[in-house]
Amino acid sequence: MYRVLTCLTFEHDWRLVVLGGVICTLASAVTISLFHRARAAKGRSRDIWIALDAGVGGCGIWATHFIAMLAYDPGIGAGYSIPITVLSLLIAVAILAVGLAVACLDERWSTVAAGGAIVGIGVAAMHYTGMSGLELPARIIWSPGIVATSVVFGSVFGAAALVVAVGGDSIGRALAAAGLMTLAIVSHHFTGMGAITLVPDPTVVFDTLTISPLVLSFMTAVAAFAILSVALIATILDRRAKSEIHKQKMVLDTALENMSQGLCMFDADGRIVLFNERYGEMMGRSRMPLHGRLLIDVLQDLRSIGEWEGDPDEFCTGLIAEAKAGNAATRIVNRHGRSIRVVDQPMKGGGWVATFEDITEWQQAQDQISHMARHDALTNLPNRTLFREQLEKALRLARRADQLAVLCLDLDHFKEINDTLGHPIGDALLREVARRLGECVTEHDTVARLGGDEFAIVQFCSNCEPSVVSALASQVVERVAAPYEIGGHQLVIGVSIGISLAPEDGKGPDELLQKADLALYRAKADGRGTYRFFETGMDARAQARRVLERDLRLALQRDEFEVYYQPIRDLEDDRIVAFEALARWNHSLRGLIAPNNFIPVAEETGLIVPLGEIVLRKACADAAGWPDDVAVAVNLSPVQFKNPNLVTSVKAALQASALSSDRLELEITESVLLQNSEATLAVLHELRGFGVRISLDDFGTGYSSLSYLRSFPFDKIKIDRSFVTDLATRDESMAIVRAVTGLGKSLGIVTTAEGVETDAQFDLLRQEGCTQAQGYLFSPPRPAADVAKMLRPAPERSVA
Repeated sequence: MYRVLTCLTFEHDWRLVVLGGVICTLASAVTISLFHRARAAKGRSRDIWIALDAGVGGCGIWATHFIAMLAYDPGIGAGYSIPITVLSLLIAVAILAVGLAVACLDERWSTVAAGGAIVGIGVAAMHYTGMSGLELPARIIWSPGIVATSVVFGSVFGAAALVVAVGGDSIGRALAAAGLMTLAIVSHHFTGMGAITLVPDPTVVFDTLTISPLVLSFMTAVAAFAILSVALIATILDRRAKSEIHKQKMVLDTALENMSQGLCMFDADGRIVLFNERYGEMMGRSRMPLHGRLLIDVLQDLRSIGEWEGDPDEFCTGLIAEAKAGNAATRIVNRHGRSIRVVDQPMKGGGWVATFEDITEWQQAQDQISHMARHDALTNLPNRTLFREQLEKALRLARRADQLAVLCLDLDHFKEINDTLGHPIGDALLREVARRLGECVTEHDTVARLGGDEFAIVQFCSNCEPSVVSALASQVVERVAAPYEIGGHQLVIGVSIGISLAPEDGKGPDELLQKADLALYRAKADGRGTYRFFETGMDARAQARRVLERDLRLALQRDEFEVYYQPIRDLEDDRIVAFEALARWNHSLRGLIAPNNFIPVAEETGLIVPLGEIVLRKACADAAGWPDDVAVAVNLSPVQFKNPNLVTSVKAALQASALSSDRLELEITESVLLQNSEATLAVLHELRGFGVRISLDDFGTGYSSLSYLRSFPFDKIKIDRSFVTDLATRDESMAIVRAVTGLGKSLGIVTTAEGVETDAQFDLLRQEGCTQAQGYLFSPPRPAADVAKMLRPAPERSVA
């Protein structure tokens, strides 16, 4: 070891030693970096990286050797044999390639260490071969112990360098490995130089093919710096590129593995190039080898274990053909009870990418949406849309011997129950009705809810008697009319049914439904709780009603309605105290239309609300010009009481006309109080609150008249004309009139008799103490222009 230190201290130029160390360090760094690239590569690509690493590393070691030799000063002139010098370079490259190849064989550290040791032996082989090419007038005597030590140093540090390098690709480990490789080269070289003893010998003959150490070292240094610099730059750039590719690969792998969809990429031959775990899970192929396999082989394996149906050859041929043609395709497959949507998208250059999406929940949601769009949410019965489809289908399937009937159903008095007991009770009642209807029909029939309290049935009967329809209708009427126990209430409703038959009454859905509706209207007009078949005359009556409704709407727009007035006389003073306002329709073509012809239609269509407001405004405006002691009475329909703006309309009419509120009487019937007694009484109290008087019309014709008088203090009760007509001929009528007038006196309520037409009736009413009377005895209803004439002191009496 002392000999080595002496050689290094006294026989070397330290400036060149440092230069050699720099080149050695640079060469080691490049060697380790390229070694990493070689281990990361596979197959032919790895062989290329090993060859490049061996070439660059061998040149670096070789250059380090000859620069260090330039630093060595033996004290006599020397040269180098060109052939041997070149041979030393080739030996360095070859043995280094072997060592690197061994280190890349597997991941075991012992294999890597063996490869590093071979690299150290390569350094030694290059060194001693190069030394044999040294030509100087002296003989070289070697120290075997120091030579062996130099070889051990090179092998040990070379093995350590590669073992550290394979521990990771971090910068710290790369620098440590490069340092150990530098130490392996430098320690070997200077230890080997310490094994030399030169004995001068002038008889030694030089080879003619020699080159001086100075020229060789300068050329070697320049070439080494150039080669190593380029290699180092290329390595750094490659390392960065590999790092960026690695990051992108990690991002791609992360994205692929976290996709909710499965993905599989195929080349032009149908070979699996890329796939994620989700694909294997969704398609049941997680435990199968997939990468690099042909799809047809995978399908054949699945078919052999009973998990694939069909012909794999035909299936794969079709996919490949579609991809070559550039056609995208979408299909739905079922795997283990799940619905998978597969989309095949062709790629440029051949092959295709298949995405796999689990659409089970989505498909269930779509089915649910489709069901909801075609079924009633409350009863789960088919709605109008599905009912029409079923009707069309039944009509297409029906043969001549088949019987098809359409039954339109409407519940009787359902609205009153819904309004008085609330929508939850009404909804529960509708569900129960739907259940009972379902029990009445067969599996060939369809029950639907068309909306509100309207239901429909399509009855399909093959080769059966026409009486089967009547039997079904009778059963439905009976079942629906049976009492219901809902929410602690015992409810009773009825049902009206209209029936049309195919093909007698029509061949299309619209025609059959229309005629069943006409029959339903007739059933309701005949007293409800029954059924009617369509008859030819029903269409004409319905057409006439539609015309009347149309003309009624136009009349409101054209202001064709007038207000007539019939006087109400005080029997004690024999003078007019009020006029009852009555609507008259002066049709542009048909002249005056009787109220009993258009008022029912107006109430059914809701047109009574705007019509009632017109009568109210005109009556108030006309009454404002009468004497202050004459009032005006205006009838209010039950439909008007459902209008939330009723009180506002009354106030507006009074304000617009400047009529005193105590001169306005509003007449209501008992049916108003039936529909929602609490709300109605609240409205009546509000009207009474600002001075309007309230009169109960048609008193005595209902069932609860006396209870109404107790629940609300009416200003007036009107005795129905049916009792006045028979006043002189029937004792019962006389008794009722006497009771009503007596009741009025005891309660302080004015009593008015309607329909007075004879003097005998007038005299009897006055004798019984009736307060007021009106009728044709005094005057028929007349236009507003005749009011002044009727107010004269001696009005003319006329008998109807």
